[in-house]
Amino acid sequence: MIPRPRNLRATAGAALLLVAIAAAACGAGSSASPTAANGKIQVTAAESFWGSIASQLGGNKAAVTSIITNPDTDLHTYQPTAQDGRAVTTAQFVVYNGIGYDPWAPKLLATNSGAGPTVLDVGQLVGVPEGGNPHRWYSPPDVQTVINTITADYKKIDPKDAAYFDTQNQSFVNAGLAQYNQLIAQIKSRYPGVPVGASESIFAPMAQALGLNVLTPPSFLEAISEGTDPTAQDKATIDGQIKGHQIKVYVYNSQNATPDVQAQVKEARAAGIPVTTITETPVPPSSTFQAWQVRQLQGLAAALARATGQ
Repeated sequence: MIPRPRNLRATAGAALLLVAIAAAACGAGSSASPTAANGKIQVTAAESFWGSIASQLGGNKAAVTSIITNPDTDLHTYQPTAQDGRAVTTAQFVVYNGIGYDPWAPKLLATNSGAGPTVLDVGQLVGVPEGGNPHRWYSPPDVQTVINTITADYKKIDPKDAAYFDTQNQSFVNAGLAQYNQLIAQIKSRYPGVPVGASESIFAPMAQALGLNVLTPPSFLEAISEGTDPTAQDKATIDGQIKGHQIKVYVYNSQNATPDVQAQVKEARAAGIPVTTITETPVPPSSTFQAWQVRQLQGLAAALARATGQ
């Protein structure tokens, strides 16, 4: 994934957004209600990681469309299409990340001239304001909050199937997320306080949940995440952490491997520090949320085991 210049909005991109909004508004006024066709709650998720969760919680009572599914897409600067606009404005339930991560989503929602869908803004739900770390799908507590809220919203939209949605919730939490939760608990128990390095802020919420100590300067993590240039001082600090073996493992987002990050990966490997990868979106794109996260947690656990001998 290319670096994300979130503050550099191209005029052409803005024009495309206006076209998509206008097309969505026109379509919203004339389209028949999608629920009449199949009796399912029509759900649109801005991103596939939330879409995967919404789909599993909805089971055969919800039809979920995820807008961002391509792992090569730059989520921060994405410009929606007219089809995306229709998916949002004709849905009964919309979930998007918020916190400035997908600013096009609320703009599309604002075009709905009718009653509008039930909307879940994840950032607002978990209390992270604009400017905070937007990567809430890497926060296990926030993921659980989203799970419970989606279930509650489904029950409000379709109260006759409330018991079904409760069953889906319990199945997903107790079975679907079982290995995910087990790995989190195991890593937290086995490697408390182990110092690690990271390439960007996407890993920070998970590191906190795992009890790992991220030594990388927060300003560097944010710079890489935001697509801005890190300072020479931060890069020197990280070089020192690697050369001095102050960190045990280096974790990097392979979808946003800038030249600075690539250099740090190379340095860490040369120093014998285990390197493990994470990604911003599910890889492969067809992965469920939990299968994707489990693979990454297994990779991290293996790297920590090599580094610590535990």
